[in-house]
Amino acid sequence: MNGVFMAMVIFAFVGAVTPGPVNLIATSTAAQFGKFTAAKHVIGASLAYALVVFITGNTLNSLVEWLPRIELGMQLVGSAFLIYLAYKIYSAPFGQLDVEEERHSSWINGALVQLLNPKAWLVAMSGVSLYVIGQSEQQVWLWMYTAVSLLACLIGVGLWAVVGSLFTKQLHEPRKQQFFNRVMAVILFVSVLMIWV
Repeated sequence: MNGVFMAMVIFAFVGAVTPGPVNLIATSTAAQFGKFTAAKHVIGASLAYALVVFITGNTLNSLVEWLPRIELGMQLVGSAFLIYLAYKIYSAPFGQLDVEEERHSSWINGALVQLLNPKAWLVAMSGVSLYVIGQSEQQVWLWMYTAVSLLACLIGVGLWAVVGSLFTKQLHEPRKQQFFNRVMAVILFVSVLMIWV
């Protein structure tokens, strides 16, 4: 259990902290409108992501109970997607970050951005297929993964918001942006390996 739980925590954190639309909006919001406004965005996005994880988990659990033979296939597909995502992060082009100057002044806006974020659904589906499906007491693991995802999202998106202006300045330097992407990619790849080893 400890190995699976640690892999789950690493996966959830990397999924939450890697660049995506929700994180870039959190960074922009913090830099332009301050920590309080950004905090509302972070809370809304994090609660919405926990909901995405829970919905995905219940849906996939029901599907696996109905078709038990797809369990291994889902785990393989989830692993393959995450390895592909790690490759894309590792080889991502670096240069000028463009953050739109939109106002996202409430937790509802943060939640809507997250609910419409394809990355959220794909990461949730991949995580559920790796850390929930096939475990004994799948509902307990789903609640655990949902809680870990909520906490990881609060921390991950919150980090982008708290250090928004400083982080944005740092990532404008191509060498630092490339280093950040590669570290995140390696951590993501290791989190997938931890499940199979």
